[in-house]
Amino acid sequence: MAELSTSKNTIWHTSTIDETGSQLGSSITAGLTDQEAKSRLNRFGQNSLTEEKKESFWHEFFEELREPMVLMLLVTGVLYAIWGELSDAITIFVIILTLNTVEVVNEQRSKKAIASLRKLAEPTTSVRRGEHFTEIPVDQVVPGDLVLLRDGHRVPADARLVEAYGLSVDESALTGESLPVEKQVEPIANSEIPLAERRNMVYSSTLISRGKGKAIVVSTGMNTEIGRVAGMARQVKEPHTPLQNMMSELSRVLIWVALGFSVLVPLIGIIFTHQPPKQMLLTGLSLAFATIPEELPIIITMVLSLGAFRLSKKHAVAKRLSGVESLGSVTVIATDKTGTLTENRMEVARFEPEDARYRMLEIGMLCNDAIEDGSSFTGDPVDIALLQSAQKFGVDVKTERKNRPIIHEFTFDNNRKRMSTISLKNGQPWAAVKGSPETVMSQCTQMRIGDTIKPLPAATRQAILDRVSELATDGLRVLAFAERNLPQPNLDQETVENELAFIGLVGLQDPPRPEARGAIATCQQAGVRVIMITGDHPLTARAIGRQVGLNGDHAVVTGPELEQFSDDQLKTVVQHASIFARTTPEHKLRIVQALQALGERLAVTGDGVNDAPALSAADIGVAMGVTGTDVAREASDMVLMDDNFTTIVAAVKEGRLIYENLKKGVRYYLTCKLALVLINLLPTLLLVPVPFAPVQIIVMELFMDLMAAASFVAEKPETDLLNQKPRDPKAKFMDKTMVSSIGVSSLGLFAAVTVVYLFTWYSTKDAVTSQTIAFFGWLIGHVLLAFNMRSEHQPMLHLGLTSNHVMLLWTAAIALFLIAISTIPGAQSLMKITSLTGFQWGMILAATIVGTFWMEIKKMIFYQKKK
Repeated sequence: MAELSTSKNTIWHTSTIDETGSQLGSSITAGLTDQEAKSRLNRFGQNSLTEEKKESFWHEFFEELREPMVLMLLVTGVLYAIWGELSDAITIFVIILTLNTVEVVNEQRSKKAIASLRKLAEPTTSVRRGEHFTEIPVDQVVPGDLVLLRDGHRVPADARLVEAYGLSVDESALTGESLPVEKQVEPIANSEIPLAERRNMVYSSTLISRGKGKAIVVSTGMNTEIGRVAGMARQVKEPHTPLQNMMSELSRVLIWVALGFSVLVPLIGIIFTHQPPKQMLLTGLSLAFATIPEELPIIITMVLSLGAFRLSKKHAVAKRLSGVESLGSVTVIATDKTGTLTENRMEVARFEPEDARYRMLEIGMLCNDAIEDGSSFTGDPVDIALLQSAQKFGVDVKTERKNRPIIHEFTFDNNRKRMSTISLKNGQPWAAVKGSPETVMSQCTQMRIGDTIKPLPAATRQAILDRVSELATDGLRVLAFAERNLPQPNLDQETVENELAFIGLVGLQDPPRPEARGAIATCQQAGVRVIMITGDHPLTARAIGRQVGLNGDHAVVTGPELEQFSDDQLKTVVQHASIFARTTPEHKLRIVQALQALGERLAVTGDGVNDAPALSAADIGVAMGVTGTDVAREASDMVLMDDNFTTIVAAVKEGRLIYENLKKGVRYYLTCKLALVLINLLPTLLLVPVPFAPVQIIVMELFMDLMAAASFVAEKPETDLLNQKPRDPKAKFMDKTMVSSIGVSSLGLFAAVTVVYLFTWYSTKDAVTSQTIAFFGWLIGHVLLAFNMRSEHQPMLHLGLTSNHVMLLWTAAIALFLIAISTIPGAQSLMKITSLTGFQWGMILAATIVGTFWMEIKKMIFYQKKK
């Protein structure tokens, strides 16, 4: 047997059938022997896509321990344990365990949801081994195998056709072409013809929609077109999200702040007050514990988890939690057409003339290979659309087809581009013909007008063909219908399909999703630009673009045109073009990268294999869960369970709300941290005892701050988030306004607690009473500050005291905690506190109200002026 050609650069569609068999070292009639197939399986491996390694729970758990904040917590906990503060050490380790478990569990739940969407590939396929065709597992197919292609089955590997009988293949998942591609076996001279137009090739994972054939396998596994695109998607480096960048920024700043204060306070105590070094080091570690933002990762995880939960209720699954926030910051959404903006099905959109509709539907039922499957149909999408249209207009399709048995059928082929059947109409043989307008019109010498048959003038013929062009410009696929009364049923094809009477035209389309136009309008209102990138025909793309609200008046940029642009030229083009057609995966990737080079944050949506590289390269990739391929879902950050473009709008809004609430939570959290540092620092500088016992700091850190931050997660939007422009991706999370707010607010809380603490200490010299007043003052001021910081501009009364139920629950929990530790026997000793007088309680309330609510008065004044 001849040596097998293994070059990846072999151009198979230009080779003849015999040349293909020779290059593959296989027989185009008998395929491979079992022995040769086994040898090739060992040589080339299984016919499957290489999947990314799935990490275990514990692997991901320990990976999380490498995060900077978590490492800092580990070091702090170990040092607490070394110095004998086991309760503090255990508390830190509990925080680490909680943090990592929440993060990993959420990540794995999302991955599990995605895994449940995966569709099993066709488990077996029919190949010729020696004298017979035999069913084998798809992953056992090898180059050189002769495979049998059948209606409704998926193509097992990339292959060169050797036989094709009315064969059409749905390649929409690979090329974006919404209509099935009619196949043929003749070689194609043009070596550079786009993949979508290689009519003598079939590709792995595409679907046989009609007909049958045989093909010889040329590529398997990762060497197929689907494997090549999957590999390309995995090679693209995943970009960092704004949250990841923000985390790195805060980590660097706050670690140095925490280390600085934790070193400064012990040095002051040792040098100036001559206190024992061990006690001062423990004080420094306590202060480090108070200033290191150990809850910050948990806050962010909680924010994203709640956002992911909300989105799951709206039919979206976040594979990576950070993707929820990223979608809220995008400035451009690049969407596929087929299955994303359209429904990925054909329907009849127009009858011309309208009064010939019933007769055209009659022909559409008789010239039809679709098969009834219960209450639906299977087969070619165009045939299905014709039958569904007949049902829509009240025709009992099943009964009509049963009562009109086909006497003879001349099936569709690529040369004639039409189909005809002979049946009895009113007891007489009658020919029904449908096909491409050009070929059907070429056989027509007459035309039906109402109930009469008249000659077809040349001018009328040309007017009909001109109308066909107009309909095609509107993105419709046009079929022509004709008829002929026959003298007898036993006639040959040429006689039957001659001297036909033209009846009319039917325009079909892959309809746009009804909600797509509104969703795109909402995106544009929100400052998010939407562009379409498809492998479909430019006229179809332009027509769909107009229908869904994209600017179809500008020129559609095609893939071949895009190849002529330099990178700089492409940057200019992508700033204005809204529709790109006849694109390949490489073209899509270039478009995405050009937009990113212009500073855009990009979301790419799609469902096909051809979307995967751009999905992976984008700031966030959004795949379709119902019609999406495994490769597209694998490359994405989020999956739309209902394939609904409007879900993206909900995700944009949710992402913006998440970022807004995250800033509120972080601002409040850091305000409390800074206030806590100042409250501890000033008494140290004044050479008086620190205002909090270690157990009090632990309670505040583990319970109070975390619960307060969680309250901000549930905050409702202050304004219509979709009426705002996307935030600047380059803008810092910790901007001047936020830093200023943190500084001013922390000074208020610091002043309130410090004043009552120092007043009590200097007047009583009682450390326990002073610490009790500081602790209670902190807890109450802490709550009042949270209500105040729900909005930076709107007064609390305008927002509504009861609009945030989580914050109300948190407030109630603190009140119950205060009552409990004040009344339960032994609780005061455990918390290192004592009973307070009425005057002392009044002093605490007055100081905390003044210290936090002066900002509320300022907001009320500015709010009234604004109104």
